[in-house]
Amino acid sequence: MSEPIAFPTASADWLAFASTRTDERLARVDELAARLKDGSSRTALEALQLWNDLQIELRSAYNEAEVLAEVHPDRAVREAAESRTSAAQAKDAELMTDADLAAVFGAADAEGLDADPARLLGKIQRDFRRGGADRDDETRERLRAFAARETELSVTFARNIREGRREIRIAPDKLAGLPEDFMAEHPVDEDGLVAVSTDNLDVMAVMNYAHDRETRRALRAARSDLAWPENDPVLAELLDVRQQHAELLGYASWADYETEDRMARSGARVASFLDEVDEASKAAAEAEYAILLERLREDVPDAEGVTNADQMYLLTRLHEERFAVDAQQVRRHLDFARVLGGLLSTTGRLFGIEYAPADVPAWHDEVRSYDVLRAGERIGRIHLDLHPREGKFNHAAVFGLAPGVRGRVLPEAALVCNFPTGLMEHRQVQTFFHEFGHLVHDILGGDQEWAPFSGVATEWDFVEAPSQMLEEWVWDADVLASFALDETGAPIPAELVARMRKADAFGRALLVRTQLGHARVSYHLHMDRPADLAADTDHWYEVSSPLQHLRGTHSYAAFGHLTGYGSCYYTYQWSLVIARDLLTGFTGLMDEASATRYRREILEPGGRRDAADLIEAFLGRPFTVDAYREWLGAPAA
Repeated sequence: MSEPIAFPTASADWLAFASTRTDERLARVDELAARLKDGSSRTALEALQLWNDLQIELRSAYNEAEVLAEVHPDRAVREAAESRTSAAQAKDAELMTDADLAAVFGAADAEGLDADPARLLGKIQRDFRRGGADRDDETRERLRAFAARETELSVTFARNIREGRREIRIAPDKLAGLPEDFMAEHPVDEDGLVAVSTDNLDVMAVMNYAHDRETRRALRAARSDLAWPENDPVLAELLDVRQQHAELLGYASWADYETEDRMARSGARVASFLDEVDEASKAAAEAEYAILLERLREDVPDAEGVTNADQMYLLTRLHEERFAVDAQQVRRHLDFARVLGGLLSTTGRLFGIEYAPADVPAWHDEVRSYDVLRAGERIGRIHLDLHPREGKFNHAAVFGLAPGVRGRVLPEAALVCNFPTGLMEHRQVQTFFHEFGHLVHDILGGDQEWAPFSGVATEWDFVEAPSQMLEEWVWDADVLASFALDETGAPIPAELVARMRKADAFGRALLVRTQLGHARVSYHLHMDRPADLAADTDHWYEVSSPLQHLRGTHSYAAFGHLTGYGSCYYTYQWSLVIARDLLTGFTGLMDEASATRYRREILEPGGRRDAADLIEAFLGRPFTVDAYREWLGAPAA
């Protein structure tokens, strides 16, 4: 039986855990690589088993370091972990440019191998080609240098965002409309002003509720300029290095390189897909925008246009005025502790699992750890780090910790969010379910023989689909009634949830257009590598949405997905097309047979099959865009 990670019990031991432990793992990677190249006669299966051992060490080294770099409260530990994250990525690049190692697998014959090892061998051979292992010595050295520099720049870019927190100081009357609990947590200072930060909790509250337009604009501008100007030269160089890397490998662009092993397969397909999203959402978004502008002019008669600092406030007002949905009334039913319990209960019922609290040390006292059980047997461990603090990753994401390998490594992952400890916005609950979808996928997909197939190991433009699909459960009246209780214990009324669903449909197309803007910025910054990053970013937001992007801001400098997702932020909408279609495979959200089939066909295979095959196995057909267009209110194509 595999055991979970044993984190240090003493604070003084964390620095060694973040450094020495990773160094030891990387040393074992070197030993295993040397064994593979020692000239011994091995079958293809024996070589793959050694490669599997190597991947367990390499992935564990990277994962553990990445988590600590993002969440540990001690800056020295974060910096040590950052350096090891870079070292692990550099080791990966070194391996994939190793001609001798590539030759071992290039000479291997898949004949006689079962389906999984044969699939793994094909992927290894492809990855060595993509790494440049078949190139001459000089080219391979340049590729290693590019990979190392990409890593260094990406780490710097993420660090600048994580540590770039800002504040604005404003008079308390400028915060009219904010909830009482927000104001209680933001007292007036001695100078008579209130400090409001660029942390997600503050930004969401102000964008939703602050009546004063200038307050919203000031905080949106501060948030958009997070990590600027520090990240300007970092991003410019990163875009350049990636393009050089792609061209050296024979690709026309970084997008072509990135998408080769994804469902899209090419940069051109990304561009055409974004055009399809444009066509499907344009008419509805323009109609929604006209209504938002009309509503804004009730407050600001001379307003020339709706900005991205107005969007959520106006939607909140219109949801209340048109659909009788008072967001603050909804919040009364969404206490964090009850939401957490409801999330665990709902996903436990859905996927046939239980969560047993694990009293184990972690990197911070606020971390909640759970063993994931099926039929009483532990199948994984999860760590929930859910509230904001200084120096911590300031968005929401799941980080793998240990790649599940049957009988050897228990799958383990961390969910890192920044939720309030009290009342939550419904959108925050939606985010909670979304991110938990990744966590469940990582654990349920972690019963694998081969580490590269463990957990969320499908094509990158599919991985969001299971999480986006799980968001649907927070719009179901019966599911919400099980945990969304007000201070008297009364469940959220079903008629309120029905109104919430109708309200959610209004403004949906504009939100999709915002995502389209993000996707185009991600794609075109890599394709065009503009001299003026701000002007190019403004352009793509302007052509993607009628909402005005605040001029003079530099949101690309705080666009954290530009490192991990690169040119491929399109994946959120691509996955959403799939997610909406996957929902058609359920006869009811809590239907046991549907959920079991979904778990077995979509989540448990991990990366053992192509995403298109997983989808077809569950739906009984290839996926289509029909459900997505219906969700947007667009006519059939």
